[in-house]
Amino acid sequence: MSRLDAFIRRMQAQRACIDAAAANLGGLTGPILELGLGNGRTYDHLRVCFPDRPIYVFDRHVAAHPDCIPPTQFLRLGDFRATLPGYLEEGQPSAAFVHADIGSGDERASLRLAADLAPILVKILASRGYLACDQPLVEASLEKLTISGVLDGGRYHFYLRRD
Repeated sequence: MSRLDAFIRRMQAQRACIDAAAANLGGLTGPILELGLGNGRTYDHLRVCFPDRPIYVFDRHVAAHPDCIPPTQFLRLGDFRATLPGYLEEGQPSAAFVHADIGSGDERASLRLAADLAPILVKILASRGYLACDQPLVEASLEKLTISGVLDGGRYHFYLRRD
């Protein structure tokens, strides 16, 4: 598979996870969290899917298209390991959905980051909330979900917080 084909499959899986979360949140309240603003395409899609919810965005720095930069009060800059605990310390509400696109070109570093973040993501995520991530997460309270024909091959991971 070419790198272009792999990218397209990952984007399709990412969109399917976001769309599934939007369709299944029902009456669950809470904001949306986006880890990894990048160029802002996913953030823009989240704004369309969740127009009435605040979207908190976390990244090391802003490199997004100007139309895809969140308002300052919803932007947290710095290392995820520091900014996510800070979100909890602020007393912010539990998230209904978390989208975490945290991988880099270094597979081992990406897996290590996912392992570091998994416990804090579970604390931030509301019970019965959804989490989509480009890295696998191992936490007892996360139930791995499937989306037939889309999440094959481990390109994206979709979870429900059970407790």
